Amino acid sequence: MPRISDQDMAQTRQRIVDAASPRFRADGIDGIGIAALMKSAGMTHGGFYNHFASKDALAVAVCEDAFAASLATLARTVDETDPDRPSLAETLTGYLSPEHRDRPDGGCPSAALVSDAGRHGPAIQAAYARGVRGYIEGFDAAQQLEASGRGEALDPEEARRRSIALLSEIVGAMVLSRAIRLVDPDLSDEILAVNRRRLEQEC
Repeated sequence: MPRISDQDMAQTRQRIVDAASPRFRADGIDGIGIAALMKSAGMTHGGFYNHFASKDALAVAVCEDAFAASLATLARTVDETDPDRPSLAETLTGYLSPEHRDRPDGGCPSAALVSDAGRHGPAIQAAYARGVRGYIEGFDAAQQLEASGRGEALDPEEARRRSIALLSEIVGAMVLSRAIRLVDPDLSDEILAVNRRRLEQEC
């Protein structure tokens, strides 16, 4: 039997992560079993354990992968080589869009996986915490860059407090909006709109 290369193993592992990521974000980690997940990836159930020791280990990989993609988007706010670099306010208000609300399967894990992180073990919480820290650091960097562009000096402690408040606000608004969108779509839209206006005024 030919030996499976490390590259093939890595590609197969990523294929499982890619199949699990939208399902975990849309339905929760407990919303799909390993057998159904592997079937959706076009693989057999037994092959799962060649790549992951447990479903929680897969959830950690999904969390890390999803945050990496989301933080790459945030990093554009400080990429001075990008002629279309968005402002922090534009990035935050984009997060609070109805489109993001309605597509949790492809959305940021900060809101999509927040409940799962709280319910599952330390490994998943650690991966989620790394993502949260990444957001806070990204918000800090964006605030500092924008303040510098205005010729202002921004106190690092104040910037950090504001970054934590901003993250809490956008995640909280997104979670609330998603929780009621089917039964009270008007209020769901209003929650997003109110928070978008606040951020546009504050940032």
